[in-house]
Amino acid sequence: MAHFDTEYQRLEASYSDSPPGEENLLVHVPEGSKSPWHHIENLDLFFQRVYSLHQKNGFTCMLLGEIFELVQLVFVVAFTVFLANCVDYDILFANKFVNHTDSSKVTLPDAFLPVDVCSARIRDNVFVIFILIISGVFWLHRLIKFIYNICCYWEIRSFYINALKMTMADIPYFTWQEVQARIIEIQKEHQICIHKKELTELDIYHRILRFKNYMVAMVNKSLLPVRFRLPLLGNTIFYTRGLKYNFELIFFWGPGSLFENEWSLKPEYRRGGNRLELADRLSSRILWIGIANLLLCPVILIWQILYAFFSYTELIKREPGSLGARCWSLYGRFYLRHFNELDHELMSRLSKGYKASSKYMNCFMSPLLTVVAKNVAFFAGSILAVLIALTIYDEDVLAVEHVLSSITLLGVCITICRSFIPDKHMVYCPEQLLKVILAFIHYMPDHWQGNAHRYETRDEFAQLFQYKAVFILEELLSPVITPFILIFCLRRKSLEIIDFFRNFTVDVVGVGDTCSFAQMDVRQHGHPAWMSAGKTEASIYQQAEDGKTELSLMHFAITNPHWQPPRESTHFISHLKEKVHREAAAGQQGIIAENPEFTSTHSLQSDSEPRSLIANLLMGPPSLASLHLGREGSIHPLSIGVSEGASALYSISPVSTSLHLRGSYPSARLPRPDHPAVVAGRAMTGSGTDARTISSGSSAWEGQLTSMVLSEYASTEMSIHALYMHEMHKQQSRGEVSRHTWHRQESDESSESVSEDIEAARNFPRSSTFPTTSHREGPAQPSGSQQRYGGASDPVSGSFRAQRTPRMPMGGWSEENQMGRHHDPVPEEGSEDELPPQIHKVT
Repeated sequence: MAHFDTEYQRLEASYSDSPPGEENLLVHVPEGSKSPWHHIENLDLFFQRVYSLHQKNGFTCMLLGEIFELVQLVFVVAFTVFLANCVDYDILFANKFVNHTDSSKVTLPDAFLPVDVCSARIRDNVFVIFILIISGVFWLHRLIKFIYNICCYWEIRSFYINALKMTMADIPYFTWQEVQARIIEIQKEHQICIHKKELTELDIYHRILRFKNYMVAMVNKSLLPVRFRLPLLGNTIFYTRGLKYNFELIFFWGPGSLFENEWSLKPEYRRGGNRLELADRLSSRILWIGIANLLLCPVILIWQILYAFFSYTELIKREPGSLGARCWSLYGRFYLRHFNELDHELMSRLSKGYKASSKYMNCFMSPLLTVVAKNVAFFAGSILAVLIALTIYDEDVLAVEHVLSSITLLGVCITICRSFIPDKHMVYCPEQLLKVILAFIHYMPDHWQGNAHRYETRDEFAQLFQYKAVFILEELLSPVITPFILIFCLRRKSLEIIDFFRNFTVDVVGVGDTCSFAQMDVRQHGHPAWMSAGKTEASIYQQAEDGKTELSLMHFAITNPHWQPPRESTHFISHLKEKVHREAAAGQQGIIAENPEFTSTHSLQSDSEPRSLIANLLMGPPSLASLHLGREGSIHPLSIGVSEGASALYSISPVSTSLHLRGSYPSARLPRPDHPAVVAGRAMTGSGTDARTISSGSSAWEGQLTSMVLSEYASTEMSIHALYMHEMHKQQSRGEVSRHTWHRQESDESSESVSEDIEAARNFPRSSTFPTTSHREGPAQPSGSQQRYGGASDPVSGSFRAQRTPRMPMGGWSEENQMGRHHDPVPEEGSEDELPPQIHKVT
């Protein structure tokens, strides 16, 4: 139990998420006036299903998708058994002749075995019988789950039609923000949640993303995933869908998990007195789940191989270079994800950065590999050209054995070789590409800046942006590797996991137990190096890494302009926007004073200060109007600088290409003062509806176009703020000791340096990650709407006592035997498929 002797400090209560005076509100509605959606008990699953139905474009599309999933499972199993037991491959490969009375031509049915022979072969094969039984049980489970989900989603369909006043045909033309705005509006009438008179955007996000916020926080604090150091591959991060499924099974919804339901942590995990016992219990549970994975490994492995074969074989034949394409890894999606960011918001952001990311990775073509690829392509092309010429001269050449196969393989070889040959007309600017990538992904380790040309940076970025072939290989190996990760790696983190959930769980009225990081409170979890200096009280242990709190706060505020953050967060947002606008205005004045062509070139070469960065953005062509989406959702002109310069980012966005905005609006400026988007924005400012969610107009397409354009402005605004925050962080970090958040090095500072750190952080709450004692003045007073768990406090005075303990590996800080920081998607599985679905309504 040497690895269990850690002690973590509890966090004080955060701000109230309820409106003033409603902290302990319980709304009473007369029995006769209750709606069918009054007091929905499991709001988590309800909102998850509302969101899922919207993302799946309505009930009919969702129903067909579920049906085809069931049919697909039956097809994969039945087709595999048929190929293994009911085909005579000697006839198929012409190794055995068939006597025909009417024709000498061999047909495909001739290679099929008779039904009685096929059945006998299946009955005599014990392994096939075992596979069929397992598959049948799994299929019946999916069928029952399908029937239950259809009943639940029928109620969600009724909710859309009767409560939200949206038909299923119109759902694809409504943005999620508009659906959310209507949910907030009908709360006053239907009282979906009886604990709060009004719902907020953050309440809904917390309900949908409760468990994902915990996962994002654990990745941010280096608890997950597991990092290995392999002999030839170096530092490797292994994080697959199977491993993610097991993590969620252990932590959130499986038997014996840490949560007693979807919204409440079990009481024993809220107290710190029995943490060692709970850690032992969790360790034992992880061991048994690991053993179960090991026993089921053969079945899962066979399924993974078959599914990958049927899914990717046709794609590889049609597009051989697809395996050389890249995708965002599952770990990358968690590392780059903001707190309170929905799946479609994350995918939209990462998709915009895909093209720049691919170009950046292509900057690192190996010269040696390029020479080999060119010559192999030449030889393969020569042979292929001869075969094609002979085929054109006489088609009987195709009847020669292996000629057709040779043509196919040579074509695949040439396609693969071309993927390793760079475009000779391409100019590589890795630093600028990395800055463009940062504008969309928003997160990047400090040591990448200025080192974009180095292979070390490229290798680390490859962990976020991996080859499709690597993703497929990891998924195939996942059934074999996952049990060993659970048994030998995750068990050692049991106490850290227990402490994490206790210290970073907060009870919010009307929401339940949520991750405290998801509150995006700069006072509790801000980082002084990310423009939170003077606004945060967080210790090193409490700080979110990589500026996650600050960037998530800005993203959520820009995405949901009607949300009212707490006072400290409001001051942070206002201060940041004021600085960005001031630098933008100053940068615009400098641009006007200089030659435009010279300024454009010069600004690309200078990244020493935020002003030059903003000036660089200002040089883009004015493809969009000078608009600024205000806090109240209204559209009004901003200082010409930021909004005009935002087009530099907008021009590389995929949406700009699909919308063809330059040709759709005069002078490529959007929108005009009399345009429906502006009129609707002004109208909705007073009515409490987000202007970005307007889908009204003369047609469904016009409403959808307006929503996409306004959403693009929000994305551009967030990109500018993210770039500015990183530039300010870079300046503030100069002269300080580098603390890379990508790979935490071993920490072995002397006691004198620790004392200096404590002296410098005199006004901050002490963290138990420091080997010193601390005393919190005054009792801990939780707010009326939130309550935090964990920690040891004096039962009389209420003061907190932190013991003198060595540093342990939370957030990557350790005195010894500490591996590098562990980081993390891969289509995201729907939450409704992973959690036990339950909706109880009190009518």
